[in-house]
Amino acid sequence: MKYRIPGKASNLRLLIISVFVLVMTSCEKEVHINLGTSAAKVVIQGAIENGKVPYVILTSTISFFSNVDLATLQNSFLHDAVITVSDGTKTTTLKEYSIDTGANNKVYIYSVDTSGSTGFMTGEIGKFYTLSVIYGGTTYTSVTKIPNPAGVDTMWFDKPEFVNDKTPATARQMFINYTDPDTSGNYVRCFTRRGNQLFYPSGIFSDEVVNGKVVNKIGILGGYAASSGTDNRNRDSLVYFFPGETVTLQWSSIDKGVYTFWNSVDFAKNAVGNPFSSPINTISNISNGAVGVWSGYGSVYVTMVVPN
Repeated sequence: MKYRIPGKASNLRLLIISVFVLVMTSCEKEVHINLGTSAAKVVIQGAIENGKVPYVILTSTISFFSNVDLATLQNSFLHDAVITVSDGTKTTTLKEYSIDTGANNKVYIYSVDTSGSTGFMTGEIGKFYTLSVIYGGTTYTSVTKIPNPAGVDTMWFDKPEFVNDKTPATARQMFINYTDPDTSGNYVRCFTRRGNQLFYPSGIFSDEVVNGKVVNKIGILGGYAASSGTDNRNRDSLVYFFPGETVTLQWSSIDKGVYTFWNSVDFAKNAVGNPFSSPINTISNISNGAVGVWSGYGSVYVTMVVPN
């Protein structure tokens, strides 16, 4: 049975819409090779962040030869799964919600049940969270941690490092200074947002080379929806920021399994169109052959208005 999100949970509705768009745009270019000779796989994309409720999007892989349109995407959603999230003490069962896109299609997402009288489960720094998804008689599990976030030292905007004749003169790039903790195995995924728009992924980092060091002037490009276009003119207007814009950086610490997945996704994106590359399989942190990732995010936020 599918549910609409009740009006009293409007904040949760905004969160669900945001995370759905984020996940779909993050994985838009991810390629799962399925030539129609093997059974479709379960795709699990979920996350829990400090101070926020968990969510899971459950779909199936699409045949390599499928004509991918809105109807195909809608039909890829998997329903009536039993999904739980546990922190070792408390366990919450997620509820399936449907969201009308306004284009005669719906998207579906599992998140906390807003109809109960008890408080919602929200992520806490330092805790491990176990995800269990039971679908089609198979149980898929994953464990992620919300690491203690190490925020950036400073953030500022300056002229872009690389420009071309189509780069607007007013374009500005984000830069940060960052001190890596003195313990090894720190990983970060960052996102950017303009004004009240959605957050989009802007980069992923490992301390493999810079463990315990101060890293100065890390250049960060603005994230954007892949459907926005990537020709030089459009790209410059999308990845750079402009005076007067209010920009927020989400700097999220992640564990190694989450880093490995998103790093493999980025590698796959960069390999698309390369005639000398082989198809890249993303490296999931979920059991039983499922595709996808269960992500814990320890996040801090920095907001600044881009100066003239």
